[in-house]
Amino acid sequence: MKKIILSAFMLTGMLTFAQDGKLTVSGTVDVYATTNFDNSVKAAPGLPLDTNDSSVDSEGINLGMANVVFAYEAGKSGVVADLAFGTRANAVTTLETQTTKAINQLYAYYNVNDKLTLTAGHFNTFLGYEVISPASNFNYSYSYLFNAGPFTHTGAKLDYAASEDLSFMLAITNPHADAIAGSVAGHYQIGGQVGYKGQFLNLVYGAVEDGMGLPTDNIFIDYTGGFDINETFYLGINAAHSSSKEGNYGYTGIALYLEKEFNDTFSLGLRPEYFEDKGLNDAFALTLAANKKFTENLKVVAELRYDDEEVNYVNIDNAGGTQDTNTALTLAAVYSF
Repeated sequence: MKKIILSAFMLTGMLTFAQDGKLTVSGTVDVYATTNFDNSVKAAPGLPLDTNDSSVDSEGINLGMANVVFAYEAGKSGVVADLAFGTRANAVTTLETQTTKAINQLYAYYNVNDKLTLTAGHFNTFLGYEVISPASNFNYSYSYLFNAGPFTHTGAKLDYAASEDLSFMLAITNPHADAIAGSVAGHYQIGGQVGYKGQFLNLVYGAVEDGMGLPTDNIFIDYTGGFDINETFYLGINAAHSSSKEGNYGYTGIALYLEKEFNDTFSLGLRPEYFEDKGLNDAFALTLAANKKFTENLKVVAELRYDDEEVNYVNIDNAGGTQDTNTALTLAAVYSF
């Protein structure tokens, strides 16, 4: 009898909890096919299978990722569990840390008031123009600046909306890509953001693992924004610089996003970009993309991309030779729910 009464109380509590809060589920699924104009080239930059490994062949039909986001909010607080599976997700989570595996984001937040929000956990980066989910990007392939990272941060941040136009953010996190304390345990990064009318200036300073398990202090400066040229033409901008006094680390890059909307379902975009990785690679890319919405949930992206890289980053043929240019055609389908 006591067990029955206890179960009844637990059930009542669960029902009350569910009624007080709101659970939402959303996500995306994507698949793509690509072909290189030079048959000897195996990998194409910016695609989910791009691992900088000549043995990985991106040609043909490939899976992108399945992304499911669970968000629960009750009163002033809430939690988000963002799970991602597949080659597109692996390209991010594998580069960052093996500890997170399929976890893209996992955080809790508390709305102190209408203007101030505290967030703690594992969340997507505030740097850059593009995001992990292809549903939120105009292009399907990633830019060089996106691939430079970081993709996520683990720590805490404080967001303050001073007005509809002006916002501030302050964050303290683990070093880049560290979801848990790793080889650079005890070292941290401090980040900040100022946003005004859709223009964002981001700063990060602190430890980055140098590839040998040692921390180096790096500074990251990132500008992300854009302007409506007219009602149907938009210009997006992402410019970033990173450097360290402790070694030849860092990069400089810029990407422009020119997007022309012809109607509610069809748009064209052009993304020219230049990227310089200190001591490693200079690259220029030009990406022409067409977006077609077939339904509210389904869009198809056709993308023609040209890359010119100084150190033959991905253009390695089957015979072991090298070349510094590559042109690829990609067709991707992205479904959102």
